[in-house]
Amino acid sequence: MLDFFFGLVSHDLGIDLGTSNTLVWVRGKGIMIREPSVVARQRKTKHIVAIGKEAKQMLGKTPGTIEALRPLKDGVIADFDATAAMLSHYIHLVHRQPKNKLLPNIPKPKVVVGIPSGVTEVERRAVQEAAIMAGAREAYLIEEPMAAAIGAGLDVTGSKGFFITDIGGGTTEIAVVNLGGIVVNRSIRKAGDEMDEAIVNFIRLKYSLLIGDQTAEEVKIAIGSAYPTGKDDRQTVMRGRDIETGLPRSIRVNESEIREAISPVVHEIIEAIGETIEETPPELIGDILENGIVLAGGGSLIKGIDKLIASEVKMPVWVTEDPQTAVVRGCGALLDNDELLHKVKVAQRKV
Repeated sequence: MLDFFFGLVSHDLGIDLGTSNTLVWVRGKGIMIREPSVVARQRKTKHIVAIGKEAKQMLGKTPGTIEALRPLKDGVIADFDATAAMLSHYIHLVHRQPKNKLLPNIPKPKVVVGIPSGVTEVERRAVQEAAIMAGAREAYLIEEPMAAAIGAGLDVTGSKGFFITDIGGGTTEIAVVNLGGIVVNRSIRKAGDEMDEAIVNFIRLKYSLLIGDQTAEEVKIAIGSAYPTGKDDRQTVMRGRDIETGLPRSIRVNESEIREAISPVVHEIIEAIGETIEETPPELIGDILENGIVLAGGGSLIKGIDKLIASEVKMPVWVTEDPQTAVVRGCGALLDNDELLHKVKVAQRKV
């Protein structure tokens, strides 16, 4: 009864706690926050200087007294205090109180958090602890492929199986979902961040030019592709530091070069998809052939990645609408469906 009342007056949240970006869904309002998962703080005092976009602009540019870091690595918490501070900031941002303060003490929210399917029990507890410390009254953990499937509008409780692949920043989540559960799953720590790293290494080896991860990410978004588009080879300018002279230098790179740079990471993802298909029960293969492989996550926005996967695994592949928000939309949908939430949750903790 109290939980029902608290749900009426507090803002229950669905959170996609990603390696690259954190998205927050507010019950009844939709996505209210979409910010980079970056925290800037004082090195000695650990005082928070900036969170989100402002902190991301500081990456690689901070003086000795300030550190800008990503508190999550490969989909799991790498810095607990920074993660708790980031979550607390977003929860308080959503619950920012009006000037008249008719409700001076708004109850703590219920929070549904998407986590990688391959995390350990210790890593699960760390996410729960961070959510509770940030101000949640109860924290539910949902595996990201299940949340992405729900966010994509798939009937996860039905008898027909679906194959979902969520290519995020730190991990790629691959799963077959059926009857409200995950039948087969695979979580690999090869995704968008590794593509950025591959571009950095490629440019260093080919052009003797040092660039940062942010530059690599911008180039990947601008002209990255996994499959020839059939159009003119797109180009962009990249700036960095010459390894030999130590001076600034600009180069022009084209789409085919970036495709060559990220291809090892893309093929590792395709290999993991193939291995998951091999482990899938034969009775579900027919459903997957009929429904196709569903792609979600920011990595699925790379041009031609759906065509490349389809050509390799000989199955239809389609990208869900607004793939970057599929996980948080799934978490948000569960806030309105307690029966499904209790069916698909992998962990729950109350204050």
